[in-house]
Amino acid sequence: MTDALKRLSEEGVAIWLDDLSRKRITSGNLAELMDQQHVVGVTTNPTIFQKAISEGDGYDTQLTDLAARKVTVEEAIRMITTADVRDAADILRPVFDSTDGRDGRVSIEVDPRLAHDTRATVAEAKQLAWLVDRPNTLIKIPATEAGIPAIAETIGLGISVNVTLIFSLERYRKVMDAFLTGLEKAKERGLDLSKIHSVASFFVSRVDTEIDKRLDALGTDEAKALRGKAAIANARLAYQAYEEIFSSDRWNALERAGANKQRPLWASTGVKDKAYQDTMYVTELVAPNTVNTMPEATLFATEDHGEITGDTVSGTYEQARADLDAVEKLGISYDEVVQLLEDEGVEKFEASWNDLLKSTEAELSRLAPSEG
Repeated sequence: MTDALKRLSEEGVAIWLDDLSRKRITSGNLAELMDQQHVVGVTTNPTIFQKAISEGDGYDTQLTDLAARKVTVEEAIRMITTADVRDAADILRPVFDSTDGRDGRVSIEVDPRLAHDTRATVAEAKQLAWLVDRPNTLIKIPATEAGIPAIAETIGLGISVNVTLIFSLERYRKVMDAFLTGLEKAKERGLDLSKIHSVASFFVSRVDTEIDKRLDALGTDEAKALRGKAAIANARLAYQAYEEIFSSDRWNALERAGANKQRPLWASTGVKDKAYQDTMYVTELVAPNTVNTMPEATLFATEDHGEITGDTVSGTYEQARADLDAVEKLGISYDEVVQLLEDEGVEKFEASWNDLLKSTEAELSRLAPSEG
């Protein structure tokens, strides 16, 4: 059997796991995935933590201690999530050291309720970086309108960032601009640019889910023929924009000062539609200097039957543009879809965060010491 994951890595795609739990850390599973499945990074989000904490008893010891100290539920969540990220960062540290900080990274998200507050997002990013206290952490900041200046400011402070919830090409260009602005600020402050890293998480499957729904509603043969094409086209055009920005004079000046490129990261790569190949968002988005963060099921599907045939992005831009134009011609507004997806993305993470607050509060009450 060919080692598809090894081949993927050799093509310049860093394989990150889109999941984390204490059980994954303490059982040795994360270390095993690094050793056997070429995993070199981990991403988390409020939904992942909500699921991890609500399942099993892996957090009971820490929750019991937190309950005894009568901490607030918000402080409890921060203590729990940063502990997991710190431990995962320690497991991944050898990768971080061997890749000069490029991989071996663990991402933790700012409170999603701050998504529309620039100053609070920057303050939260600083706090999280201080709390986790590991050089191989990435602070996740959503690419909302308020998030863009927060990204520039956070990068400017020398904090490495994973920009999340990017759906549109226009917004992605603003993200890259914010990254360069941040590096310029960091340079003015005399910071070492070689220590600052960033990825830009461009979401994939959700684009198809929304556009396919609209194509199905039209029901014509022309509409049916475009199913499953928009998300990959969108991501490929994002890579074209990445190539353009990171070959510009502005970038070249920063690179000479020691800066690292902000890599595109393909997020939301689990296939939602059973009609499609379950490895589609991996095999169709192979390009140098990218990251693919996969749910465990997608990781193992790729290992089992993913066909890695080399770079599947370069040279596809004309067809990608034609596919998106064809969708637009059918009356499906690209701008409307990507804005809806961003709004929904923030709302989903807020809902998960609120669920996390409720379930953690219930656990603290259950484990609180009896009075007397």
